[in-house]
Amino acid sequence: MFAEIITIGDEILIGQIIDTNSAFIAQELNKIGVSVYQISSVQDDRAHILKALREAESRSDIVIVTGGLGPTKDDITKHTLCEYFGDTLVENHEVLLHVEEIFKKYISSPISELNRQQAWVLSRAEVLHNEYGTAPGMWIQRNGKVVVSLPGVPFEMKHLITTKVVPRIIEGFKRPFIVHKTMITYGMGESAIAEILEPVEVRLPSEVKLAYLPSLGSVRLRLTGKGPDKDQLNALVQSEANKIKALLGNLIYGEDGGEPIEELVANLLIQKNMTLGTAESFTGGRIAQKITSIPGASAYFKGSVVSYATQTKIEVLKVPQALIEQYSVVSAQVAEAMASNLRALLKTDFAIATTGNAGPTKGDADVEVGTVYIAIASPKRVIVEKYLMGSQRDRVVQKSVNKAFELLQKEILKL
Repeated sequence: MFAEIITIGDEILIGQIIDTNSAFIAQELNKIGVSVYQISSVQDDRAHILKALREAESRSDIVIVTGGLGPTKDDITKHTLCEYFGDTLVENHEVLLHVEEIFKKYISSPISELNRQQAWVLSRAEVLHNEYGTAPGMWIQRNGKVVVSLPGVPFEMKHLITTKVVPRIIEGFKRPFIVHKTMITYGMGESAIAEILEPVEVRLPSEVKLAYLPSLGSVRLRLTGKGPDKDQLNALVQSEANKIKALLGNLIYGEDGGEPIEELVANLLIQKNMTLGTAESFTGGRIAQKITSIPGASAYFKGSVVSYATQTKIEVLKVPQALIEQYSVVSAQVAEAMASNLRALLKTDFAIATTGNAGPTKGDADVEVGTVYIAIASPKRVIVEKYLMGSQRDRVVQKSVNKAFELLQKEILKL
């Protein structure tokens, strides 16, 4: 079965706020086997809303609308729904008492007629009590289809979705099961992975689909199964996942819903009773930030030197000036010295070092923008890898942070 989501509000369309409501609703619907066919954002405009409702109801079993239920004149959702369903607004006594109670308890200004109008609902709608706000939700059913109107305030909407809407959908509609399994890879691009997985893809069962979701430094592989038998579906998706794992091996470092790579690294360090430090230049402390965001990081992380300036590399990390003059501050030799000297300075088992040119200008190094070197110093050796990460500054930094964790994980596993 299909659902559509319509968010109403000029503030979304002009970029004043980000529509997080649709993402939450889609996730909750997916959990119960309802596929989202389309998501739309429309203006606070009667004709636009009517058109969106007509199109959505023609395609889907459930239409969920958020926004436009406030007390001001630009909030026209209720009146437009009345027109769409040929209905009228009536005052709901329970909602009115709730609105008056909210004003009495929490709002110092007197309740106005506009506020009381929050208790007006469609006469044929089933009211969904909104205990956290003044605008109730409405469940409107006709011809076997449902239109649900919800407030746009995220925490009010979320509560109504989880406590009112989802339980009613489960009770009133027969739904298939949807099963997802997502594996996360590092170290290879989308097209290269697709070539390796071609033997699996061409033989996928009709109930299962494979999607590639590339991001900075990693590719998520999402298997989705859809069918009437949950146990059979789980077994089918797991069987295809096993085939993918057999082909990709160590390229897969984890699964969605599992630990991010920095937590996997943290757990490895804890298991081996080993420590880590970082010497960061162009990454500006981003690696350290990811590490220290994990509770208990002090057990294995000793600290970081953000040696953004060349002089800091010389004075704090003791990188020889002659080495910089000979090879450039962005070089394998400098990255190696940074990692080795940081490891000695902080007395750690491992050290990560980054030096590079993230742009937009060349800075102290006469190298191409996007050139980066990442070094990992371990008890046994120092490795240095060179990468060309492109020309967009934020992407260069984030891709490098991800790559640093990937390299570190591989070195830890070798001990």
